[in-house]
Amino acid sequence: MSLKIIGSGFGRTGTLSLKAALEILGFGPCYHMQEVIKRPSHIKKWQQIGRGKSAPWQSIFHHFQATVDYPASTYYRELLAAYPDAKVIHTVRDPERWYDSTAETIFRSMHGLPFWAYKLPWPMGNFIDLQEQIVWQGVFNGRFLDRTYAIQRFHEYTEEVKQNVPPEKLLIFQVKDGWEPLCNFLELPVPGVPFPRVNDRENILRQFKRLRQTLHLLPFAAATAVLTLLYLLQNKDWASFRKLTQSDDEYTQTRRA
Repeated sequence: MSLKIIGSGFGRTGTLSLKAALEILGFGPCYHMQEVIKRPSHIKKWQQIGRGKSAPWQSIFHHFQATVDYPASTYYRELLAAYPDAKVIHTVRDPERWYDSTAETIFRSMHGLPFWAYKLPWPMGNFIDLQEQIVWQGVFNGRFLDRTYAIQRFHEYTEEVKQNVPPEKLLIFQVKDGWEPLCNFLELPVPGVPFPRVNDRENILRQFKRLRQTLHLLPFAAATAVLTLLYLLQNKDWASFRKLTQSDDEYTQTRRA
């Protein structure tokens, strides 16, 4: 399977709606940030790509016909070089509303975690790291909180896409426009179903709220475990601790010895 559609638009420009639309049109499965989260091995591959190492595009996309959203959207030029027959769809929306949406969801969620969560050797810690590398530092140069600068980058990025992609291969698309411009570009009939309107804002906030709650509990759980261990180590009834960590047979043998 080979990529036929490359989405170059920023996250929070209707990429999840576009993913659903492309899959209705037969371009599924479609890669999205959600797919990265589901695949820890992909997280590591994107981390390597973010550090400038060679990109294993085939191993990432061999099951997919399309890709949208971060992190792949920031590598649209490299992907178009690897898949020269693909078409590029660049999703846009009102820049002010895009900034507010991104700041309230993706950025707020990622940067509202405890500082040590970014260093944990676990899939979510690695995911946060790749987002920092590729998006917040790579695209916005660490200045996303500067609203004026971030919106300027939004405009600049769209112009860069127009300059780098041949006009016949490029569609500048707003999901509010529905099926017609998308189907005209892909030379397909308009489906007999409504254009999908997928808004994952509440889902993003809910998921990261649960994650933050879990992470904030970890230090207390760890401290409790350490204090319990210290108590048992200092307690004269060491055998009670041994009994907790041994099977009944092992404990009996120890007592007999």
